Amino acid sequence: MTHKNDEADASLATKRRPLEDVPPVGHELFSRDQSRRFDVPIASCRGATRNSMRRFGDELFRLAEEFLGEDLQQRLDRLVVSQNEVGFDPFGFDPETGRYVLAIAALLHRRYFRSEVFGIENFPAGRALVVANHSGQLPIDGLMIGSAMMLDAEPPRFARSMVEKWTAQLPFVSTLFPRIGQVVGSPDNARRLLEREESILVFPEGARGIAKTFDRRYQLANFGLGFMRLALETSTPVVPVAVIGGEEQYISIANLKPMAKLFGMPSFPVVPQLLTGMLAPLPTRYRIYFGEPMRFNGDPDDDDAVIAKQVASVRSTVQSMVHLGLKKRTSIFF
Repeated sequence: MTHKNDEADASLATKRRPLEDVPPVGHELFSRDQSRRFDVPIASCRGATRNSMRRFGDELFRLAEEFLGEDLQQRLDRLVVSQNEVGFDPFGFDPETGRYVLAIAALLHRRYFRSEVFGIENFPAGRALVVANHSGQLPIDGLMIGSAMMLDAEPPRFARSMVEKWTAQLPFVSTLFPRIGQVVGSPDNARRLLEREESILVFPEGARGIAKTFDRRYQLANFGLGFMRLALETSTPVVPVAVIGGEEQYISIANLKPMAKLFGMPSFPVVPQLLTGMLAPLPTRYRIYFGEPMRFNGDPDDDDAVIAKQVASVRSTVQSMVHLGLKKRTSIFF
């Protein structure tokens, strides 16, 4: 009996490891050779996920073309996009991602919001600064303007939106925006784009415009001056645009500024439809008016008072176009 117990103790002793031999938490439990065994499965999973997403996107694109009866690929093929060795342009635009987003945007533009586009023939060749009113809590108005330029202009034009700097801090959005051609709004970025003869979409109202409450609908906030200095510096025409329909897609009854400050957001709108579980925007009918190009001369380094007068003329033009569009509208939804 004693002999058996001694054998058992000896067996357990050989299985025990001194405490100092036990690796700490986070220590590599496998040798490098062993860990490499996991590289191939992980890479295979990532590749499989990427391929599945690509197949889904291709199918979505095909269905959009079939449903709309439009050759979206032909519109894309007419764009001139410079690409680096990995397929992106210098600002991070990925044509493949843009292709999938165009399918969604086209469906929203043609079917969900049933957008009507006026004056698109006014769009000039070459570089342009597209200046529009901003509304709707989410930048769907920018997507609809971009869709109109892509699908209704001849030839198709690719709109580069100047987005707020704080969007670069948002998960997912900070990656998505560059992939679909949107650029953080800095003077240097804008200048480089215009030198490439591209079109830039600007909302001079900024966050003040998109976050308007319903009682302030279609009343333009003050415009920033930056776009005018850029237009003067680069001799770029300004294309005024009025968007009707965005103010009613997400009706905000209040802006809780303390909450916005707490979460580091530009605004914290109270939208009743979201509180009832209706997450999608209301299917208002978008009406987009493109005005005739406005050209300005002057010194881009002039005093703010001088630049402000030129900015006021653009703001007045957009506001007049908005009033005219509202006057012609007979229904929010039809």
